[in-house]
Amino acid sequence: MADETPAAPEQPTAKAAAKKAPKVEDKPFADFIQQDFLPALKAALMKQGLQDLALTFEQRPLPVVGVPCWQVIGTWMGNQRQFNLAFVDGDINGRKQFACADYGTQPSLLESFLIDERRVTLNLLVFGVVQRLNAQKWLLRN
Repeated sequence: MADETPAAPEQPTAKAAAKKAPKVEDKPFADFIQQDFLPALKAALMKQGLQDLALTFEQRPLPVVGVPCWQVIGTWMGNQRQFNLAFVDGDINGRKQFACADYGTQPSLLESFLIDERRVTLNLLVFGVVQRLNAQKWLLRN
């Protein structure tokens, strides 16, 4: 009869032992916007040629309808151009609205923003804003 010794318990692999880093999108909403989205958006828009870009994040009435919600507001060209990205539900995966205005006027039209996406990521949000402003012919490359 063979000498049977109990097998040593399997050691967890390095992959299993390493905890999965949380996604930046899983941060609390305000932290994600201020710590991740605003810097990434500013870098992307400045790369597109916007020089005097100012970005703010505040709760204010939504353009056109007046319902208060959290918004990222971007202005440049001496406040002559402005966009508002509104997070109606206070969540990056919730309802979002986009508005823009030129020549120092107030936005007069709201558009749904990224409505078909199941899970919104930092890169997708930045890409969506850049694409929307590019469609407006407001970026340097146009």
